[in-house]
Amino acid sequence: MNHILVVDDEAEIRNSLEEILHEEGYSVAGAATASEAMVLLEDVPYDVVLLDIWLPDRDGLDVLEDVRRLDPESRPEVVIISGHGTIEAAVKATKLGAYDFLEKPLSLERTLIVIKNAVEARRLRAENQEFKRQFSAASVLTGESVPVKALRQQIQLMAPTNGRVLIYGESGTGKELIARSIHAESLRRDRVFVELNCAAIPETHIEAELFGYRHGAQPGGPPEQRGTLERADGGTLYLDEVGDMSLKTQAKMLRALDDQLFTPVGGTQPLRVDVRLIASTNKDLEEEIGKGNFREDLFYRLNVVPFFVPPLRERKEDIPPLAREFLAEFGRQYGRPRMEIGDEALEALAQYHWPGNVRELKNLIERVLILNPRALRIERKHLPPLTQKSAARATEEFSTLQQARDAYEREYILKKIEEARNNISHAAELLGLERSHLYRKMKALGIGVRE
Repeated sequence: MNHILVVDDEAEIRNSLEEILHEEGYSVAGAATASEAMVLLEDVPYDVVLLDIWLPDRDGLDVLEDVRRLDPESRPEVVIISGHGTIEAAVKATKLGAYDFLEKPLSLERTLIVIKNAVEARRLRAENQEFKRQFSAASVLTGESVPVKALRQQIQLMAPTNGRVLIYGESGTGKELIARSIHAESLRRDRVFVELNCAAIPETHIEAELFGYRHGAQPGGPPEQRGTLERADGGTLYLDEVGDMSLKTQAKMLRALDDQLFTPVGGTQPLRVDVRLIASTNKDLEEEIGKGNFREDLFYRLNVVPFFVPPLRERKEDIPPLAREFLAEFGRQYGRPRMEIGDEALEALAQYHWPGNVRELKNLIERVLILNPRALRIERKHLPPLTQKSAARATEEFSTLQQARDAYEREYILKKIEEARNNISHAAELLGLERSHLYRKMKALGIGVRE
């Protein structure tokens, strides 16, 4: 229920508003003076304050200034009401942060509309603040390994600039987290962060997604769509798996990067934007250039500052803090009491190869928590067979590191194909890979489709 505070020295107006607003489903309180109002505001997080501009003990605009100084978490929207309304008073109230200005005698219909809109504005403000908190929390790199410490230093150095960043790393290593961390510590932190996964969008639609389109550009489509470049204006655009972008789109992207200027699909007027670009890839782009799959000129424009995110198997000292973080996160999500993880379970996790990297670890922790609803401590016996088997084979000898890696990767892919009941498309989704990429992996590892 939304809470409304009516501040007016005229008891008749106060009582009338309280009665009407109660009937509309609001929780309403009244105050005859500024001092009474400030006491009430300290006790209850009101959504909207209807504030008379003439009060016996203080000027209403002075009270408005005090309200605007309250903690943003609990600060209400303020609607000024006055029987002596002037344009000057309305302008001053708006400049001081009032949501709206109503003249007496109050129009019931207009008053209810203004209050409804003010309540919605307060809700949106609260949601935006919560989103910023979550975005900030989700942008923290967990781990104390040397590579993670180096990444933090690199982020602190690069974030305040507008330099383009290209993030390299295997699937599941946390490339998006790096991009969000850069944005969260940049001068654009209060502006939008827009993400586009180039691998997830069909080639026929990626231009429209990037640049938008105008009426008639696509038969049967909506009349107009803003592209990600336009939506990211003033903020950060993150192009995930940029190596999967078609050559035709790469050419258009190159022009947009050079001039910060582009024309929507089907449009005639170019649009200018101010966008910081961060891209990521799990491919060797220089190798892709040699194959003719990626433009060299675009590579050099993207690769201003390269970031390299190591796979989880190369920073195993980060596994315990990551596992505890995911355990706490999913514990809160599923309403579970605080859980711990045993040393033997952590040892088993450390001995596993983690072909799916941090994403695989996160999924595993969620699965273990769901499947063991009564456990207060995760032990080795709670872990899935794959990690148990891997731990038992940790001392198995391979002649090269590549052989050991291929053996673990092959085992993991076979497990996912089994989970997907031999549906390769579904298995690719479980692995976080494109279907064609999975087929190439299977061929390289000697896994037959029927196997």
